[in-house]
Amino acid sequence: MSWRGLFERAPENVSVAEIRSALVECRTEGEAENDREESTTTSPPEPSPTRIVVDADVLAADCCVDGVSRAVLDALYRHSWMTLVASDQLLDDAARVIETVATQSLADEWRTNIETWRQPVDHPSGDQPALGSAYRGGAMHLLSFDDGLTSSTAGATLNNYVPISVRQPDAFRLLFDPKSLYESTVDESYPGPDREPRE
Repeated sequence: MSWRGLFERAPENVSVAEIRSALVECRTEGEAENDREESTTTSPPEPSPTRIVVDADVLAADCCVDGVSRAVLDALYRHSWMTLVASDQLLDDAARVIETVATQSLADEWRTNIETWRQPVDHPSGDQPALGSAYRGGAMHLLSFDDGLTSSTAGATLNNYVPISVRQPDAFRLLFDPKSLYESTVDESYPGPDREPRE
């Protein structure tokens, strides 16, 4: 199914608050199960500002809420040199949230679509999926609605270990400058978006 068809099947009146609540419940229920799973890891590559992780709540909002999350992910998608990094655990969480606020069939279709975009990464099963994906995937940006991750205190703590910026989607949208980022990392003139919008 196309991304556009997926968005058209999304339920009406789903809120970010509902998505956040569903994710908290999902991760609380999954903690004991994750502790029993065998841990796998990916050796972290060199951190790069062109590598980004999108937490499960923002991924679910992209699918189910036509708002800032979708606008941000649309902008990222149109620049193929921006790498979306995500572990299976992270996508599992997002799919469960979509199933909770919408339907299993929508979650299944979303999972099929996102698999063609994301770059997979492995991290220990006990890691917070977004943080584990960011560290093991060399991502320097993380988008989340979780106030516990986006607070200045959390940011200072995380930066003692990894060079990462954690922002809410609306804050990232204001700061994301693809021209400046491309020219500073690729050392070439910015060619503009190099991929068609999600359809």
